[in-house]
Amino acid sequence: MGQSNLAQAKLAKNDEFYTQYHDIEKEINAYLEYNPYVFKDKIILLPCDDPKWSNFTKYFAQNFEKFKLKKLISTSYAVESKTYKEGYQTTLFEEKSSKFDKKKSRIKGKIFTLTKDKTGDNRVDIDDLDWQYMEGDGDFRSKEVKKLRDEADIIITNPPFSLFREFLSWIVKAKKQFLIIGNMNAITYKEVFPLIKENKMWLGVISGARTYLKPDKTKQTMGNTCWFTNLEHGRRHKPLPLMTEAEVIKFVTKKPFEKYDNYDAIEVSSVKNIPSDYKGVMGVPISFLDKYSPEQFEIVGMCENEDLYKLKTKVYTTAECKKAYLEKFDKGGTYDLNASGVITKGHIKEKVYQRILIKHKRIKGKK
Repeated sequence: MGQSNLAQAKLAKNDEFYTQYHDIEKEINAYLEYNPYVFKDKIILLPCDDPKWSNFTKYFAQNFEKFKLKKLISTSYAVESKTYKEGYQTTLFEEKSSKFDKKKSRIKGKIFTLTKDKTGDNRVDIDDLDWQYMEGDGDFRSKEVKKLRDEADIIITNPPFSLFREFLSWIVKAKKQFLIIGNMNAITYKEVFPLIKENKMWLGVISGARTYLKPDKTKQTMGNTCWFTNLEHGRRHKPLPLMTEAEVIKFVTKKPFEKYDNYDAIEVSSVKNIPSDYKGVMGVPISFLDKYSPEQFEIVGMCENEDLYKLKTKVYTTAECKKAYLEKFDKGGTYDLNASGVITKGHIKEKVYQRILIKHKRIKGKK
């Protein structure tokens, strides 16, 4: 259901899904535990964020002093730029302001900033947010928001699902630290995987199915979502406890690991079954990245069509793909064997699910 919802959201460009406060808090706590000063004296930008609905602005505004922030900036899209307009109402916060303009409230984005105590209660929190209409509609690709990006130290948000690749590129181009939410399958994108392989980006702490809020105040569970970041957290440096190859075969698989026909690697269908003493390359599920420690493993590539990392040992012809389809499904068609790792079972060629290719950096007790 979660995967289907994500696909539908992308097709419809219905990107109005908001992260719950406790999910933000749980994720952020992991970075603070690793480095209590991670946000100290930093300018945080929360683009694609609407304080009426989103909890990112609320969370960081309420913790402004605790985190010792220098400045908080939040920008929101104009309502006419949103795909979800039904039932939209301006907030009392906006309507009661002397700045309120009914026309601008629909066609202009808004920028919220927080730097100091405005109310005179000797604390800096959400009541001290200042706001104004933007020149444009608040699109992150505009020069106006790009300027804010360049000013910021850290960018944190739940960007539109349909624009994830473009949004990530927008951040990386500016060489900023970031913490953003996306679909875990984004790992396989050619714009994303190289960043993970080169240790320029990794998964955050929370992953899996999460419940998000929609503008109509209903909740929707989205499967397979995760945080992507280049901020350090302690979990990614914890080694994964593993059994030896002999132990996995004896107690779990009851048979040796199968080898791919088109990669010099073995198929490991479950992360917990990664053998601790295997010296070669192993194909593992993308969920491995949720447990990945760069001190323990090296990511060497991915099973994919383009063979970006020159790891294929065989490229199948169109005739071979058609023959494999006929043998597997007993009808005409083309089985795209080049899209993933392939294992032969009997005389039938089977594609495995998307795999990341890894190997141990070192084997304990051996050189």
